Amino acid sequence: MKNPAPAETPLHDLIIHRWSPRAFGDKAVSPAILKGLFEAARWAPSSSNSQPWVYIVATRDDKENFDKVLSTMVEFNQGWARNAAVLAISVAQIKNKEGKPNTYAFHDVGSASAQLSFQAVADGLYVHQMAGFDANKAREVFHIPEDWQAVAAIAIGYPGDPNSLPDKLKERELAPRSRKKLADFVMTGDWGHPSSFVQK
Repeated sequence: MKNPAPAETPLHDLIIHRWSPRAFGDKAVSPAILKGLFEAARWAPSSSNSQPWVYIVATRDDKENFDKVLSTMVEFNQGWARNAAVLAISVAQIKNKEGKPNTYAFHDVGSASAQLSFQAVADGLYVHQMAGFDANKAREVFHIPEDWQAVAAIAIGYPGDPNSLPDKLKERELAPRSRKKLADFVMTGDWGHPSSFVQK
């Protein structure tokens, strides 16, 4: 299944076809392709090239660790994420080597996860990132150090059949995609003043 973005200007196919489905198929992700996703994350930009990210990853055939990642998610997300081939948790280093707060860490982890997502699209995979998980439980289950913070749970896999989802989720899966207008968030000069080029 595909659900391309109805972009108002021409975009690269990797961006058009990146989306966050909840229906995943049974096909496993090969180690080589999985390695490539995290190689893409590795080359993301970061403040002072600090690379403040770690990914805790489990494939479905590693039941013990897969279930540990799944256990950190809210019940709603567990219901569909259990069908993904791979589950992960992104983690940010929130203090630098001097022990000072790294206020850019979440931004940098998001950048790495975005690159991972685009590589996934190139490989025929989809990625669904979730805020609906318990970061404190992740810390407890995976013994995450105090100077690191779990950021998001992630499901990765090949596309599945939307008919496998409960009716409400199926409806959301098949619904048209939408986004804010460019004029709502691209500004010039004063706050709230849309840039002229997005109004044409």
